[in-house]
Amino acid sequence: VQLQASGGGLVQAGGSLRLSCAASGRTFSNSVMGWFRQAPGKEREFVAHISWSGGQTYYEDSVVGRFTISRDNAKNTVYLQMNSLKPEDTAVYYCAEAVTIYGSSRPSMYRYWGQGTLVTVSS
Repeated sequence: VQLQASGGGLVQAGGSLRLSCAASGRTFSNSVMGWFRQAPGKEREFVAHISWSGGQTYYEDSVVGRFTISRDNAKNTVYLQMNSLKPEDTAVYYCAEAVTIYGSSRPSMYRYWGQGTLVTVSS
């Protein structure tokens, strides 16, 4: 079982990126999925999570109105559209599967982290 995040890169402040999280090994279509990020020297922090159907989403306050989490269960993939990026969004972004049927902002409630993808926002 593996989750592979991709789509990161270098972008100027105000720009956009779309991250993808491709799952392999089994279907994740029945799972809550989350995005987290970790900046250098900081702890991993919650960004967003999405219900198995995609009908419910939840965001960390600093990304509300700028980021959108979505999923395509037919492709076993979760996305994070990031707009109006700021230098403080610079981090390695990870996707993970929630271990419960409820969403959570706690990293300990997720598994299958993968390697992450680096997002760098220049000012």
